[in-house]
Amino acid sequence: MAQRPVWRGHLRLALVSCPVALYSARQDRGTIRFHLINPDTGHRIRMITQDAETGDEVSRSDLVKGYEFRKNTYVLLTDEDFDSVRVESASVMAIDKFVDATAIDPMYYDTSYYLAPDGDAGRDVYAVLLKALTESRRVGLSRVVIARRERTVALRPSQGGLLAHTLYEQRDIQDAGPLFNDVARVQTDPSMVDLARQLIDRQVERYNPAADLEDRYEARLRALIDAKLKGAGVEDEEEAPPPDQNNVVDLMAALKKSLGQAADPPASRKPANKNSRKPADKKKAEPKKTSARRPAAATPSRPARKRA
Repeated sequence: MAQRPVWRGHLRLALVSCPVALYSARQDRGTIRFHLINPDTGHRIRMITQDAETGDEVSRSDLVKGYEFRKNTYVLLTDEDFDSVRVESASVMAIDKFVDATAIDPMYYDTSYYLAPDGDAGRDVYAVLLKALTESRRVGLSRVVIARRERTVALRPSQGGLLAHTLYEQRDIQDAGPLFNDVARVQTDPSMVDLARQLIDRQVERYNPAADLEDRYEARLRALIDAKLKGAGVEDEEEAPPPDQNNVVDLMAALKKSLGQAADPPASRKPANKNSRKPADKKKAEPKKTSARRPAAATPSRPARKRA
């Protein structure tokens, strides 16, 4: 089935524009969904839309939106009211500025969309903008109204076209200062940092979205459902025990062990290296003296002196 756009309008850079359409980059992959069931009857529970005060059931098509400006008091807004406050970005996605891609922290990225040409008209303009944006290695910032909310979007080339990522506002992001202030005051051992760098370098691999982003919990949940349908069970997966929060770990020893190295034992119990000889005692280091004396050379005997 053809994908339906979530927005249609024009992409504009200065005096150049082209018709475009915005498509969701995310697809419904059949996420497991559950219904509330009455266990006594096995019947599904039906949610009823009703008036909170009178209890009367009402049709959703007859409802309007309301803003609560005082407790239990609302100002009602109709579709005409929402249309009356439309802004330009409701139909035109104008690129306001360009920034380095690294200037946007990943935590500001929200939802991804494909921004594609809408029809044959303006395809050459779209191709020129795509080529220029690719060569500049920049990200374009624009605005678009989606679901009655104006969102800032980052436009960047990818997969042969333009991607549009909606961005969170600054007020949407929690302040991380109170959480990380103490980290900057921690003194690190350069040798431990070097070991950690070795661990990082050893585990560097190519990024594989199909494998690296798999939801393993959902995979086991599907296996459980299939097993229940067949009247079987699912074997429990052995999990590593949670770390003991009270256990003080020798960080250097843990890093070396992670690298496959044996941690150095205490100096008092450090065994001798097999390849090095044990230093000999001073007595043993000296050349040994032979116990047997060399026979004395024959010397002429002196005549005895006569006593006067």
